[in-house]
Order: sequence, then C-alpha cells, then structure tokens
Amino acid sequence: MTLTEKKIIVEGNEVAYFDEGNREITVVFIHGFPFNKSMWEQQLVLLRDHYRVIAYDVRGHGNTSAHANEFSILQFTGDLLAFLDQLEIEKVIICGLSMGGYIALHAMESFPNKITGLILSDTQCSADTEEARGKRMKAIELIKNDGLEHYASDSVKNLFAPFSLENQKDKVDFIKNTILKTPPDNICKTLMALANRKEKCSTLEKIKVPVLIMVGEEDKVTPLAAATKMHELIEESALHSIKNAGHLSNLENPEEFNTHLKNFLQVLGQ
Repeated sequence: MTLTEKKIIVEGNEVAYFDEGNREITVVFIHGFPFNKSMWEQQLVLLRDHYRVIAYDVRGHGNTSAHANEFSILQFTGDLLAFLDQLEIEKVIICGLSMGGYIALHAMESFPNKITGLILSDTQCSADTEEARGKRMKAIELIKNDGLEHYASDSVKNLFAPFSLENQKDKVDFIKNTILKTPPDNICKTLMALANRKEKCSTLEKIKVPVLIMVGEEDKVTPLAAATKMHELIEESALHSIKNAGHLSNLENPEEFNTHLKNFLQVLGQ
C-alpha cells in the first residue's frame, strides 16, 4: 500500500496526514487512542479511487507535534476544524473510531453545517464513569513509573477479540508498536483528556445527517450496548455489529467493516 505523508502547520502544530484521491466527496478518518493515521490504510486504499480520503494524526500522536501542557477533546475538535479550513474543505463526511468518535461527536455539535455524514465506530456518547476514570488515573501512574511496555501489553489484550489475538498477531504487534512509539507524556495527557470529556448522548437527537454506527461483536471497551444506545438516540441511524472483532473492527475484520462503509458512502453519494 503506497500512501504519501504530507504535513501542514495547524494551530501552531505540524500536522501529519494522508490525502488520497481527488473527488467531490471528502471523507476524513480520525484514529483512536493511542494510535495514528496508519490504522486507516486499508480503508484509504479501498476508497481513494471514488472519494477524496484523508486520515490525519491527532495532536500528540503519530507524526503530529503537540505544543500544549494539557490536552482536551474540545481542543482536538478545534484542531480538526482548523485542519479542514486549512485544506479549504467546506463539506465533509467524518469517520471516527473510539477517541476519533468522541472528536466526531464534538465536531457534530460544534460545526454541524460542515458535516454531511457521520460514521461512528467502536465508540460511545457517554462520559467516563468513576470506575473508568479511576482506571485511566492508574494507567497514568503506571506509565510514569514503569514506562509503556506493561501498558502496551495490557492494552492489546483488551483491544482485540480473542480470535484476533490468536490468529492476527501481525495486527496485534502493529498496534502494540504504535503505542510504544507514542511519547509517554502525550499518552498521559490524552488519558486525562478522555477522563475529562463531556457526555454527548444529550446532543444526539439533534443530528440530522445520515449516521452509520459499527461495533466489534466482542468489543470490551465500548460494547454493543453503547453502540445500541447511540443508535436509539440518533434518528434513522444504521447499526452493524462486526463479527470476530473487538475494539478495532476496521483492522480485525476489514472485509465486513469495509462492506458497510462502502454501502453507506454509496447511498450518501447518490
């Protein structure tokens, strides 16, 4: 797969991104935490002949710099708007996985007139519970004391379905290495941002664009119940559960994920 990385300055940070295809409809993919734009390579290659497809590294991830003492989902959303404006993109379909979904939901509230469609994958509209916040605080402590190795090893066990852990070791290693290459300080700052994010369930009934929701059948991080809740709150949204997949459904079962993605985009383009 041949994708060329580009870079521009946005909000004082150098933002790394892929920008493929040159079509009327633009789809922007936002990665989960603590990953980067490379997790979307299969989707970009699949779609670039029919759409303009963009995947970028969120502030502090991948090859995007991070000039800030603290991160927030609201800040990431402002980065996204500035990025779209810099590329002179007026209308966009957004696809976000996990943290990318949180950013997408904030974007839907902050600049709804720019967004013509929404794809929410393995994400949720709820804020962290006290238990979830506690786990993030423990993770920060672990990383500061011991580095990333234990955190990365524990993460992949939670992120992937058992089938993937056993049969797709290359993808597990890819994600583990992605985590290990992310600066520990940026991971800790993002964990705080995730812990402090606001709920968006109360805003979902206002969404009037087409919405596709996908979730790995064995997603332990944001399970089917969380996806179902969003589906029930977003009028005329579509919900699909992806077999043999955990929290990274686009990587674990790309065939099924891509089929639903293509079908949704084809309907949007008509």
